[in-house]
Amino acid sequence: MIARTHPALEAREMFRFFRSGDEETLALRGVSLEVYSGEIVAVTGPSGSGKSTLLACLSGLDEPAGGSAWVAGQRMSHRPESERAALRSRHVGVLFQSANLLSHLSVTGNVRLAQQIAGGPRTPVVDIIDRVGLTARARAFPSQLSGGENARAGLAVALANDPEVILADEPTGELDGSTEHRLLDLLRGHADRGAAILLVTHSPEVVGHADRVVELRDGRVIS
Repeated sequence: MIARTHPALEAREMFRFFRSGDEETLALRGVSLEVYSGEIVAVTGPSGSGKSTLLACLSGLDEPAGGSAWVAGQRMSHRPESERAALRSRHVGVLFQSANLLSHLSVTGNVRLAQQIAGGPRTPVVDIIDRVGLTARARAFPSQLSGGENARAGLAVALANDPEVILADEPTGELDGSTEHRLLDLLRGHADRGAAILLVTHSPEVVGHADRVVELRDGRVIS
């Protein structure tokens, strides 16, 4: 059972708008949600509903116009970018659909760089790479990996610092069914070790692996 104490990840009445000329688009309209340690939450909704904007604000890659994002008990939003980056490197693993790998570094090099940015290793790099099943490909570069291997390598980078929170934007969007299932099993294993995981997705398979589902529509939580 998940302990309902303080959320590891929280959005508090977050607003975000974008302006183009005289037109203003409200991407988030007072979104609030909580994700606790040990659970996986799937965020669903049609394209343009605000899912990716929500993830960007929660990770500190973007700033909400109103409200706030909190990670591991610390406010992520409305502070200098350098402070947001430091919080993200220590407490948040971010996984994108196109992975998060630098092409000129091997799998090992990508994971090691993520640890260096955060101030040094926690779990040995070889253990992280083994956890995602890429020990035999540790010296390979992204261009030498299959789509599924790239996805797992991206997850290794996201797990590099044993983050309390993992945020993933359509992490299985380009994967076949068996590879998608394997990636979700890896994420479930990290949740079982105490991480809070939020997945933006259109995939029924991802929704089926989640503990809770949050639906966005027109920038608002509707369920």
